Formats: sequence, structure tokens, C-alpha cells
Amino acid sequence: MVKQLDPILDRTFAALADPTRRALLARLGEAETLSVSELARPFPVSLPAIMKHLDVLSDAGLVERRKSGRVVSCRLNAAPMEEAMAWLSRYQRFWTERIDRLAA
Repeated sequence: MVKQLDPILDRTFAALADPTRRALLARLGEAETLSVSELARPFPVSLPAIMKHLDVLSDAGLVERRKSGRVVSCRLNAAPMEEAMAWLSRYQRFWTERIDRLAA
């Protein structure tokens, strides 16, 4: 078995695997920046749980955090998703070709 190592891609997919983290990213995609408390408000989980999710997203490079006084603001960084999209598009082409051959 061939094992290809790409830690950036691995961290991106691991971060995107959780529905709460995807929802956090969706909320950040709708605003320039949000404080952690604003970001956490609609979720039925504790603030420490949200912070752990934000740690995973930050480690993957998907969220940038800045602290100003007592307020921590979060901002979406979609750049790591570009590599994930490129990886997925290779498989999209593969399956599109297979389906086209089947249809023919």
C-alpha cells in the first residue's frame, strides 16, 4: 500500500470532517470577523468546546485569531481549502470520465 504524506491536506480534511467546525467556518464566511463569543452564540455547546474546535481549525490554517484586549476575533482563511479542492477535482475528473464512458 502506498502512503502519501501531505500534512497540510490531512489537517484540512480532518478539520472539515466535523459538522460543528464546518458550521463555524460557514458563519465566518458570512462575516469579515467575529469574536469567539459571537461565533459561539448559536451553538448548543460550551465555550470551551468551541475553543477546542477553533484550535483544530487554527492548526489547519483555516481560521486566524487575533486578540485585542480581552476580545479574541476570528477570521476565515480559505487558502488551505484550495489544495483540498485540487485533490478532489482529480477524482471528479476520474468519475466524470467513467460515467461518460458508461453512458456512451
